Amino acid sequence: MQPISYRCHQFPPEIIWHAVWLYLRFSLRYRDVEEVLTERGLDVSYETGRR
Repeated sequence: MQPISYRCHQFPPEIIWHAVWLYLRFSLRYRDVEEVLTERGLDVSYETGRR
């Protein structure tokens, strides 16, 4: 299995992994993940997470 490439992404891999972890671990909606990341100072649209 090949490792995931993050070269075309705007955010660092740690932030992407954290958003995915929130989404899967707590069964949150994309908009909920957007709210949590916004509270932590990251301006991320729920559409970004959806993609």
